[in-house]
Amino acid sequence: MSALISLLLPTRGRAQLAERFLRSALDCACSPQDVEIVIYADDDDPASHRITCPGLRVRRLVGPRISMGQCNSACLAASSGEIVILTNDDIVVRTNGWDNVIRDTHTSIEDQIYLAYPNDLLKGRKLCTFPILSRKTCTLIGEPFPSMYHGAFIDYHLMDVFKRLERAGQRRLLYLQDVVFEHMHYRTGKSRFDQTYSERNRFADDNVFLGLRDLRSEAAAKLLATVLREPAPAARPSRSAADNESHLTRATLGDRELPLQWSLRLAIWFAARTFARWILRPTRVDGA
Repeated sequence: MSALISLLLPTRGRAQLAERFLRSALDCACSPQDVEIVIYADDDDPASHRITCPGLRVRRLVGPRISMGQCNSACLAASSGEIVILTNDDIVVRTNGWDNVIRDTHTSIEDQIYLAYPNDLLKGRKLCTFPILSRKTCTLIGEPFPSMYHGAFIDYHLMDVFKRLERAGQRRLLYLQDVVFEHMHYRTGKSRFDQTYSERNRFADDNVFLGLRDLRSEAAAKLLATVLREPAPAARPSRSAADNESHLTRATLGDRELPLQWSLRLAIWFAARTFARWILRPTRVDGA
């Protein structure tokens, strides 16, 4: 039997774009009967409650407006696929047989511990913009999509976990260059800057990522133990994610669990974002 693929799709205010994505996934699939879509729509977004795509299994969850981490976690809990893919509503699938390539990748990994990702024609190899995970990997991690992430960084979070595995000698990052999930992002001129984009705080999750360094370390340790067939590591005391700005060095160049190239990239990127946040900070007007 073909492995069931679950596409997790949080969406808001983009019913037409979401249906465009679903149609492209259907049209390019070899076995659409083995693809399910789990949508999370806000209860104040009625147009998204009617999203459908005849030919695909579509399950809609409707609830209050919550964080992106919570949306994806809710979709994961409601899904049943052996393979899980985080998606956006601004995607167009371009590769015929995309589902078979992903299933073949899944079955090629005997212990099912991997993070695969398609070519989004934007970040490409550099980032797992649309992460592909086995359900076993999700279960082992425990909380693969932490609820603290408001709208970004889940891709960086997962990639960081698997970079730790890479540093430990286990290469489980799989870039599927020939599987194209085109990211129709406004920055490339492929879509307009809409309300959904404008409502996002681009810096809201920086400190969350830095503060969840230990959570990523624990996730990598669990996966590594499974790969090496060793006992699961003992749970570590939980740490607060408060005062995350002080964790920049600890979560980047000071983190010996990370490959140097990745930690250096993070350090430079976060330093640049800190500077940008300072430049773009709201200007106080006296008497306002």
